[in-house]
Amino acid sequence: MESTGGPYLNTAAVTSPVGIARLLQMMFGCTTFSLVAHQGGFSAAYGTFCMFVWTFCFAITVFIIACEFTRLHSCLSISWGNFTAAFAMLATLMSVTAAVIYPLYFVQLSCYPIGCEVRDFRIAASVFAGLLFVAYATEVFLTRAKPGQVTSYMATVSGLLKIVQAFVACIIFGALVNDSQYGKYVATQWCVAVYSFCFVVTVVVVAFSVTGKTALLWFPFERSVVVYTFGAVLLYVSAAVIWPVFCFDSKYGSPQRPGLCAKGRCPWDSQLVIAIFTYVNLLLYVADLAYSQRIRFVSHL
Repeated sequence: MESTGGPYLNTAAVTSPVGIARLLQMMFGCTTFSLVAHQGGFSAAYGTFCMFVWTFCFAITVFIIACEFTRLHSCLSISWGNFTAAFAMLATLMSVTAAVIYPLYFVQLSCYPIGCEVRDFRIAASVFAGLLFVAYATEVFLTRAKPGQVTSYMATVSGLLKIVQAFVACIIFGALVNDSQYGKYVATQWCVAVYSFCFVVTVVVVAFSVTGKTALLWFPFERSVVVYTFGAVLLYVSAAVIWPVFCFDSKYGSPQRPGLCAKGRCPWDSQLVIAIFTYVNLLLYVADLAYSQRIRFVSHL
């Protein structure tokens, strides 16, 4: 009797270059959090964040592989190409962050006081965390939009930059809540409003692209995104000028780090982090604006 199950399985989901990259992601992710959970250990917010990154990325990768292998993704009411491209970029950023944080806070060359076995497990976990980042970065490289190719918006440079912009904004928010004293001046509160507004709108753009609902909007989504990106550039320019003045000018703040500031709990450190990533996001929005002139949205891929 002829089998009826074969045609429903997509072997290219695990044999294509992208499929192999995803299998490696699943293997490296599982190995990393298994080593940490078994003997490497983790603690505090930094360790919890790393474990969340590895388990979250592993779970979503398994979901993507399963959906593509069984073709069940065609039953989902989302733009699958946009979803996978957005997740690959997000996972790349999260995994590289965890690959830096975990060895920075948990790996040491000497065996004392944790013991040689725990040290070796932590070193091995750090190596596989680095390999996990490489695997996700490889998927981004393989699935990115090529010149002249019709592809999903999130696979374009502009779409990928949206994920990076939102991720950088999360870093800024983390520094803001870490005793940054942003409520001291109205001007710094304006900067927080800029970060919040741009983050929310960027997430909305990504959400509409991933859900494939852009065609249902009553306004031209493509043009609106370009206009928003231009507005975001202007808003970030204002924040890039205002924040350093009200944090590091001697009239309002401190040009140098106070000597009595405790390490890890110093408002000046948080203000410096915010200033640096404000300029990073400004450059990302400028690059986004430049690339957005050369692409067209395809919401149904």
